[in-house]
Amino acid sequence: MFAYRSLRRGSLTVAGTGIRPGLQTTQETRDRIRRADKVLFALAENAPTEWLRELNPSAESMAHLYWPGRPYLDVYADMVATILTWVRRDLDVCAVSYGHPGVLDQSSREAVRRAGAEGYETRFLPGISTLDCLFADLELDPGVEGCQMFDATDFLVNGRRPDVAVPLILFQISLIGVTRATSEVNRNGLRILAERISHSYGAEHEVVIYEATPFPVGHATVERGPVSQLAEAGVTGMSSLFVPPAAGASRDLEMANRLGLSS
Repeated sequence: MFAYRSLRRGSLTVAGTGIRPGLQTTQETRDRIRRADKVLFALAENAPTEWLRELNPSAESMAHLYWPGRPYLDVYADMVATILTWVRRDLDVCAVSYGHPGVLDQSSREAVRRAGAEGYETRFLPGISTLDCLFADLELDPGVEGCQMFDATDFLVNGRRPDVAVPLILFQISLIGVTRATSEVNRNGLRILAERISHSYGAEHEVVIYEATPFPVGHATVERGPVSQLAEAGVTGMSSLFVPPAAGASRDLEMANRLGLSS
């Protein structure tokens, strides 16, 4: 039999604002922010701060937990601890993050895991992520050629072997191998990444440095160039890397025949 676990009073909702807070924030997330007893947030830009406080005066930033040189693991641990402190007061807490809260957001996932383990009701509310914006801005349909994506450090450290016939997307390329909070771009990490990609795609294969705009006006940043020049390119802390296929897919004729697609 399944063990019965009664839920405590209070709850934790982790919600994403999208890349353009306000404009890309779902109505469900807006309503949840308004109804929360306490709102905590960690956003990439300062501009949405007043917007959040208009929705809910209890909104409080966790930006003070970041400072240059501080280990990221310590930052994440303090964010989780801050969120849980309010949840344990039996309040309905809404933790708001940039983009999609379930994408490359270690602290949000850990807070949900621990709150759930303690018997509190938890849920994620999705937001528009960098990936969604990239699909739109680069007019990429993952249903046509597929899509493979990794955190850039994970891609290198875990020896991921990309399928060169499938689009490749790498996130957090400015922070390859970085373990402490910083606004600097790790150019050496970019050089190592360029070497790794060159082995599979060739040094002159054209890649795209992509950055979705968080502002209501303006366009995404799209910079194209060969892999060999990646380390000198205009990478920022918000940049992702899109690597187009270097070859077409290899058609399985036997399978095509079985499916009646041989003609």
